[in-house]
Amino acid sequence: METELTVGELAAQADVNRQTVLYYERRGLVVPKRRTDAGYRKFLSTAVNKIRFIKNAQNLGFSLKEIQCLLALRNRTKGHCKTVLRRTEIQIKKVREKIEDLRRVDVILSRLSRECRTDANAHECATLSFLETGEQKKDL
Repeated sequence: METELTVGELAAQADVNRQTVLYYERRGLVVPKRRTDAGYRKFLSTAVNKIRFIKNAQNLGFSLKEIQCLLALRNRTKGHCKTVLRRTEIQIKKVREKIEDLRRVDVILSRLSRECRTDANAHECATLSFLETGEQKKDL
């Protein structure tokens, strides 16, 4: 027979906080097996692996909506890994786009940082000016 866990026990075993478990429950990602007469949630111990799955997928940048789809695929007896592969390839594309965005941000911040004159007044600050206008000085 499978062990039942309270929210706190589940959170501890999955290495997340209680609020995370409750949030995942609200989103329909984990569902308690039952509630006690006192209203306490009781989850099956398999929920630990499900929460780990969710956290690992989040760490790879998948949204909770995407994770719901991945969980559905994981729980199906019929299905193909090629569906997961397509979702993974889409995620790779998103990650690469984010990397390019971060590179652009790095270039801009590096240029602004080189322009910074610590003895200048704030109204002459290149970074503050950029934040206001979105434009860099031509000599950056």
